[in-house]
Amino acid sequence: MAKFFHDDFARPIRDVLVSETSPPQQELPEMKRTLSTLAAIAIALALAACAAPGPNAGEVEIRKGVVEQITDVQLDSNHQAGVGAVVGALAGVGIGSLIGGGTGRDVAMVAGALGGAWAGNEVQKRNATPQPGQQIIVRTTNGVLVSVTQPGNSGLRNGQRVYIEGSGDGARVVPQ
Repeated sequence: MAKFFHDDFARPIRDVLVSETSPPQQELPEMKRTLSTLAAIAIALALAACAAPGPNAGEVEIRKGVVEQITDVQLDSNHQAGVGAVVGALAGVGIGSLIGGGTGRDVAMVAGALGGAWAGNEVQKRNATPQPGQQIIVRTTNGVLVSVTQPGNSGLRNGQRVYIEGSGDGARVVPQ
């Protein structure tokens, strides 16, 4: 086999490359200290940003208005879809792991997972009954119509003066 480079030729090039690209040994501890300080500052700033409350923490927007319309509605259950199937599958795998050994145990675990998922889904569907609620349309003091859908019977009537507490999904209509 032929050598393409002779060691006498390659050694000086290697020595030049190594000496020009590697930092002097005395700068390494100072560089590590600087990087450690910067990392500590970055972590401290990130934690401070996570812990700081928003500008309006604890404040709730309240608007005045008059009830224009109330419609009874059915609200979907607040249960998360699929939770029953997941819990059932986990229980099925746990029970299936107690049966047999080797390949039989694996088959029992898969069958338990499938059966448990089906059973858990059926139980959740049976218990996921809709809740009664109301869609309340309120005309605010500045003339804007606001629609709020909330669970339960509020006992409000058309023409009643009300407050709208909060905004978005958390809004509620309460009597003045």
